Amino acid sequence: MSWAPHVTVATVVEKEGRFLFVYEECDGRQVYNQPAGHLEPNESLIEAAVRETLEETRWRVRPTALLGVGLYEAPANGITYLRHTFVAEALEECSALPLDDGIIEPRWLTREELLAKRDQWRSPMVMDAVDDYLSGVRYPLELLHPRR
Repeated sequence: MSWAPHVTVATVVEKEGRFLFVYEECDGRQVYNQPAGHLEPNESLIEAAVRETLEETRWRVRPTALLGVGLYEAPANGITYLRHTFVAEALEECSALPLDDGIIEPRWLTREELLAKRDQWRSPMVMDAVDDYLSGVRYPLELLHPRR
């Protein structure tokens, strides 16, 4: 049996002290997560982050930095996720677009509002990403090489 982590992307989008989250159905629960999803074939990590954010929130974004790369093993299914988290700037809301299946709605929350919803985080990575962002962690996008 071979083991392979699932490659995912996520974005931390902050505007006027609020962060863009996805309120969604996952494993029979309603949870909060950054806009996030899986890398698709023939797509760069940055392209995936832009696409997933748009599909899950209706917001067009521009990634400005890499926040970090982390591994997380989900207790519910035992899958290991290799998550690439980006900092992104909100450009425009495209309210006419549909949301991905399972998404209830996008929500803008402060760190304190998110902290009060601790029992509804999809994973601990949700708050870790916010705290890394607030502490000033940023890596240049040039660390990532495009497809060749």
